Amino acid sequence: MQDPKPAQKDAYALILEAIDSHVYKPGDRLVESDLADRFGVSRTPIREALQRLETQSLLTRDGRSLIVASLDHTQMAELYVVRGELEGLAARLAASHATPEEVRVLRDMLEADRALLGDPSALSRANKRFHKQIHLASHNRFLVQQLDLVHRSMALLATTSLAAEGRGEDALAEHESIVAAIEAGDGDAADKALRAHISKAFVTRLKLDAAAVERKG
Repeated sequence: MQDPKPAQKDAYALILEAIDSHVYKPGDRLVESDLADRFGVSRTPIREALQRLETQSLLTRDGRSLIVASLDHTQMAELYVVRGELEGLAARLAASHATPEEVRVLRDMLEADRALLGDPSALSRANKRFHKQIHLASHNRFLVQQLDLVHRSMALLATTSLAAEGRGEDALAEHESIVAAIEAGDGDAADKALRAHISKAFVTRLKLDAAAVERKG
């Protein structure tokens, strides 16, 4: 009996993960041949993946080249508005539909994430897992799909707001309030807590961007 063939690498997923983890940052040029060599994938699936990412506005044209897109101030503000609305709804639904096991997972995440304070990159990855768990606990597949699109666009922000001094501790305290509301089955409180969490993250990001502009000036 022959061994099964190894699964073909998903070029789209590989490039998306590289953008999400900031291996490729806004403004970076993506070249088919380089990507094929890096990921060990032929150029045809790489080309198809790049076309898909361009269609989703994660990549943009710079002459004949494709570069990782960036968000201007207006686009970022629009993204946070949508994120706040959808995340709040997810928390509200999670308060009604989350199983005890799902709440336990959220609690365990809170405890584990405290050990990551001082490491913004690790905390950012943990933050994504935490929010994804709330999305899943909403038990609404269509909402989860829309939130996946929103979080995909969040990858176009060059830095994490968790890099700001003190933001990590504050974010975990906010996560605690969100989980407490979900655990209590209080949809209004869960919605309010998550919307407030997103709003504070947006304010922090605006301050980081303003400071970056000032340094350049």
